[in-house]
Amino acid sequence: MRSARIVSVLMALLFGIAVAGIAVAGEGPAEIVLKAKKGDVHFTHHKHQAKFQCGECHHGPDHSAYKPGMKIQTCDKCHTKDFQNKKLNSVMKAMHTNCRGCHKEHKADGAPTKCSGCHKK
Repeated sequence: MRSARIVSVLMALLFGIAVAGIAVAGEGPAEIVLKAKKGDVHFTHHKHQAKFQCGECHHGPDHSAYKPGMKIQTCDKCHTKDFQNKKLNSVMKAMHTNCRGCHKEHKADGAPTKCSGCHKK
């Protein structure tokens, strides 16, 4: 009787871990290609997802961090020349602000910090 209970608990635990793994690893595309003049950026979305919370990059129109179920729009929906903050009024400026800052923080972990580390010709 006790061994059946242990097996049930272990099965429930493994099921929970599997569902959580699928939910995290399966959200969004594995890779996103961002077209750029200095060379396209092949953004490894799933690799970043494994290390960071979605809200560290994605946010709503009011700049609240992403929450499950929130619609994710492309950056160019808001980050245009008409965007109020001139430091973020293009996708390039928004990406450089967010991505370069994070890459500098994680340089010791192997994050590229030079242009050619992300932009491939």
